Amino acid sequence: MTAPLPSIGDWYRQKEGGALFEVVAYDDDDGTIEIQYFDGTVEEMDIEDWEGQWEDGALESADPPEDWSGSVDLDSDEDSSRTEVNGSDRDLRANPLEGIDLFE
Repeated sequence: MTAPLPSIGDWYRQKEGGALFEVVAYDDDDGTIEIQYFDGTVEEMDIEDWEGQWEDGALESADPPEDWSGSVDLDSDEDSSRTEVNGSDRDLRANPLEGIDLFE
């Protein structure tokens, strides 16, 4: 089986253990592939290792996960941008138009 060329954004799975990962960078000149596992861990792989693992049947194409929270540190609160300060509920998000004089 010929190894597919890694393409940024494509997802794959290691058959042993089932680790799901995405190709996040590919450097043809350097011969390296940067992959990010579902849990957020980033590793670099040589193109020779990539091809060898495909020939051995250790890798397979996979669909992207439906749950994208694996590599994202999410707060369990409904709206983490709000907090209580001195007894009042305040929105801590910055106003993107603050400080702009619209009439200049």
